[in-house]
Amino acid sequence: MNHTFKITFLAFVFVSFTACKQENKTIPTLQPTQVVVEKPITGLVEDVITKEQQKALTPDMVIQSLKDGNVRFTNNDLTARNHSQQVRNSSLSQHPKAIILSCIDSRVPVEDVFDRGIGGIFVARVAGNFSNEDILGSMEYACKVSGSKLVLVLGHEYCGAIKASIDDVQLGNITPMLQKIKPAIDNVVYDGERNSNNEKFVHLVCESNIENTMNQIRLNSPILKDMEANGDIKIIGGIYNMSTGLVEWLE
Repeated sequence: MNHTFKITFLAFVFVSFTACKQENKTIPTLQPTQVVVEKPITGLVEDVITKEQQKALTPDMVIQSLKDGNVRFTNNDLTARNHSQQVRNSSLSQHPKAIILSCIDSRVPVEDVFDRGIGGIFVARVAGNFSNEDILGSMEYACKVSGSKLVLVLGHEYCGAIKASIDDVQLGNITPMLQKIKPAIDNVVYDGERNSNNEKFVHLVCESNIENTMNQIRLNSPILKDMEANGDIKIIGGIYNMSTGLVEWLE
């Protein structure tokens, strides 16, 4: 670049900058064009369950509704719901049909597994789906206070907590947590390899753990035990199949 051109170029930049500053002009920035595409909602748009609707339910009706929802889930036919409206409708009250105690496993999306929307079910989650004082209190609130008709203990195949308990893992707070599952291992009568590499044994322990949890609920919660005896609720179990999405019911 020659000397004359440099002077001319700098002068042009200075004059342009000064003019913009004097006129208080700003250079506009381009904004991306936003195109809003409304997605059509197909199928049923379900309302949030009311207290009157909840009161009219029986435990068997709730079980059947969960079974039907699970079939829709496995058929990739989940109910279309207006979640924004459900959020607004349920903001002041809730009347869920059931409380489901599930493992924390991210591969078990409880609401979707049973095709439930906002306000439809209570969900309690802990690795290994066992019960303790806090979960029992939550179940009592769900059933005795809020009117839920069902307690479902939901385990699943290939459960990491079950395998870790079988292997007697020692790690921080995981160790005492796994002690809650140990009784389920001891209750399994099995002559084969009793380790986490044996899928059949892991499945048997999973089933035993669900049954043990159900028994512990009845043993440690007189409220829920009496409600079940009176027919107000049912306490049942289920195993989620990771491959198919189907729930095997243990009633």
